[in-house]
Amino acid sequence: MAGELEGSKPLSGLLSGLAQEAFHGHQGITEELLRSQLYPDVSLEEFRPFLTKMRGILKSIASADMDFNQLEAFLTAQTKKQGGITCDQAAVISKFWKSHKTKIRESLMNQSRWDSGLRGLSWRVDGKSQSRHSAQIHTPVAIMELEIGKSGQESEFLCLEFDEVKVNQVLKKLSEVEESISTLMQPA
Repeated sequence: MAGELEGSKPLSGLLSGLAQEAFHGHQGITEELLRSQLYPDVSLEEFRPFLTKMRGILKSIASADMDFNQLEAFLTAQTKKQGGITCDQAAVISKFWKSHKTKIRESLMNQSRWDSGLRGLSWRVDGKSQSRHSAQIHTPVAIMELEIGKSGQESEFLCLEFDEVKVNQVLKKLSEVEESISTLMQPA
């Protein structure tokens, strides 16, 4: 059986299938589909532990967002482990991760966002043309438009209008946030 699980093309296909199922949300990829398409000569009882091992390795690599040095150290440890992987399998996993890391990371980031994100921001300064009080007409106002939404969904737009006092308050708060971040980022 070990020889039947050695080929690089079937392993690469298995990793792609596992990534599609685990990280890209394709529910149609089943254990039986992967076995029948990639390892038809291997029994389900022999295939299951191999699939579980590869799924675990791929999830470990992705959840740690391993860079290439970490990946090499991890795979070397896996090859030396009792019941681990072969050097050829490690090479296929390394090649797979190098070509799919960005897409998997992007997918994990999108899955981990619960709330909407800021997609765009535009602003301009205008003169106020209408007001209840005539003294406020032609005073400068800042108009800010925020585009908010989740990936794969239509955006919502939020339009805000600030007079000079509000702009100064926002700038003061932003300065306070910047100071807090700078304080936290300084080495202890």
